[in-house]
Amino acid sequence: MTTDIAKPPDLDPADIAYILDPARPVLTHGRVIGTGQALRAHSHPRGQLLWAMRGVLRVVSNACIWLVPPSHAVWIPGGMEHQVTIEAEAELLNIYVDPSISVRKTNRPIPCCAVLLLTPLAREMIRRLGESDTSLPFDARLLRLCSVLLDELDLLTEAPLNLPGGQDERLTRVTRHLIGHPDEQSQLPELSQMAGASPRTMERLFRAETGLSFRQWRSKLRILSAIEALNRGESSTTIAFSMGYSSPSAFIAAFREAFGTTPQRFLSGNQT
Repeated sequence: MTTDIAKPPDLDPADIAYILDPARPVLTHGRVIGTGQALRAHSHPRGQLLWAMRGVLRVVSNACIWLVPPSHAVWIPGGMEHQVTIEAEAELLNIYVDPSISVRKTNRPIPCCAVLLLTPLAREMIRRLGESDTSLPFDARLLRLCSVLLDELDLLTEAPLNLPGGQDERLTRVTRHLIGHPDEQSQLPELSQMAGASPRTMERLFRAETGLSFRQWRSKLRILSAIEALNRGESSTTIAFSMGYSSPSAFIAAFREAFGTTPQRFLSGNQT
């Protein structure tokens, strides 16, 4: 039986994200979002697999950031408030999963987003479902396709494309600034003045709230920002020098250490 949850007014998500209907376990919605647009913070009862077939997405939830290139998709559990921003025009395909279905259950105390490396099988099944008419009662074939896709989602590898933001106001003052200016060259003593705290306090906050030292956090921010720049067509050489690396080879080495492959292979989805 279908049970519709009232969609909050003036929000951007598709209406189908608020439909509860176990007989239609997966509903799909495609759209193109223009450069620089953002979907305001929202949540919906259906879990969401969000894939940008072109373009890079930035998802923010619970003071954390997830970066999603076209080789990956992001799983957003149902009920989790999140915001999506798009730096360049993106073609999106959404898969909304009924809350009666268990997807990617973990031992984490709080449900969390996950950026997933898409397999060729997952990509093709998402496309096929996107072409199906999910507004009608599902036949046996469509239900089988949904079941196979959901099984595949549980097996997809999670990628370390997230950056914890923390909660302390002094910390978030610095992290918001750096996220907006990833090529910022100021060191911790200068940034601490912006936050109204000592460098020692700021280093302690970074470690306590993000699990990373300031240097590790900023290094990861630069690597994630490099993925967006690569998707815009910038060269590794340009990115390396703009992000403060001593050479293109130093940038490539840092990228390989983080993701186990070169920047171009990563962006293409070839992780070997």
